[in-house]
Amino acid sequence: MKRYYMIAEGRVQGVGFRSFCIQLALEYDLTGSVRNMDNGMVEIFAQGEEDNLRQFISRLREGTRWIRIDNLSIKETAVIPGEKKFRYEFYSSPY
Repeated sequence: MKRYYMIAEGRVQGVGFRSFCIQLALEYDLTGSVRNMDNGMVEIFAQGEEDNLRQFISRLREGTRWIRIDNLSIKETAVIPGEKKFRYEFYSSPY
């Protein structure tokens, strides 16, 4: 079991990217979260079996007709025991 923190840059907001992440996470039995950032990037936490994470990342990089990832930075983080699902997190502006 591993957990990754990822930042996706490119055409990733306003194109269904968060829904795409959730769809893939369900397909690969991953938990975690995805949220838009105020700088136009998307933040992803994904946790699961290493092979499933590898496939998830590969499919993210492929994108879709509308989604294009120019850069995906990935950092391994601590596993969260007992996490049950993959969810949207909403950006809350300080303004």
